[in-house]
Amino acid sequence: MIYLTQLRAQLEQHFSPLACDCSVSGDNSVTVKLYHPVSGQVDLVVSGLSVEHLRTPEAVTTLIDELRYELESNSLHQRSDAAS
Repeated sequence: MIYLTQLRAQLEQHFSPLACDCSVSGDNSVTVKLYHPVSGQVDLVVSGLSVEHLRTPEAVTTLIDELRYELESNSLHQRSDAAS
């Protein structure tokens, strides 16, 4: 597994201007939170990511793609709510 600081740096690089927090729980699962650094508004929290599945650069790339999809889905949902 890559270190959490490396994972956080990669996520912040790919999701700038959002900030990122990564933590590992007692069951060795990772939680990722993407948020606005100034306002603190949270855009996405994903929990239960397996530490075992984040061992390779390819796995991290897959995670980034999945998080990007989730963020886009959330923003589309928020925009349609605002239009209602």
